[in-house]
Amino acid sequence: MRMSLGLTFRAVKVLWMVNLSRQCSHGSIGLFVPPSPPVDPEKVKELQRFITLSKRLLVMTGAGISTESGIPDYRSEKVGLYARTDRRPIQHGDFVRSAPIRQRYWARNFVGWPRFSSHQPNPAHWALSNWERLGKLHWLVTQNVDALHTKAGSKRLTELHGSMHRVLCLHCGEQTARGALQERFEALNATWSAEAQGLAPDGDVLLTEEQVYSGYRFILTAREKQLPIAILNIGPTRSDDLACLKLDSRCGELLPLIDPR
Repeated sequence: MRMSLGLTFRAVKVLWMVNLSRQCSHGSIGLFVPPSPPVDPEKVKELQRFITLSKRLLVMTGAGISTESGIPDYRSEKVGLYARTDRRPIQHGDFVRSAPIRQRYWARNFVGWPRFSSHQPNPAHWALSNWERLGKLHWLVTQNVDALHTKAGSKRLTELHGSMHRVLCLHCGEQTARGALQERFEALNATWSAEAQGLAPDGDVLLTEEQVYSGYRFILTAREKQLPIAILNIGPTRSDDLACLKLDSRCGELLPLIDPR
């Protein structure tokens, strides 16, 4: 196999209020989401007031917002990939340094790409896109590489760790659409086939600790600037003590209930 192209991830700083959306689920996709209580009408009112009073709203999303679309995350208690399997992603540093590791990564990515790229936005993605269209959402920052926010129509968007739909060559810097690269892989490996055994939320590359914690820095910056923070996440987060509002609900159920006007 000749699969040697690599990915790079670029971080962009944005300083506004932070709203972290994480876990969501619907129907059969509940396999990937921890149990959560029913939506609390009083909490809906609190979030509605929070959104209504926000003048320049920054929303930040992580892997859990895409679980309702059928993409599992790594760290969710009991249902994340770390809890359900012994699968561990390739480390980014190893990926950059080692050609054999890049080959192994691209072999798995080649097999999984048709399924990974077929996933579609869920109600949470569409709700945030609608907030932008109506002028409520100032900016959206996502740590995800699945491009589901883009598929939902979001334009005021920073993809903090890049996108699996764009590939950057480590040697010459040329950017290639992932779909076009798949065609090249198929031509170079016409006699090789394998079956995908599961998906990973980040294309099978484990980010460095600095990159993983880069999202948390947004919340720390918001707190330093005394900006209000709301967190939507099933289960505790390291940011809970910094937020003025914490909701333990499925974002796919809760966000569509909010009137952004």
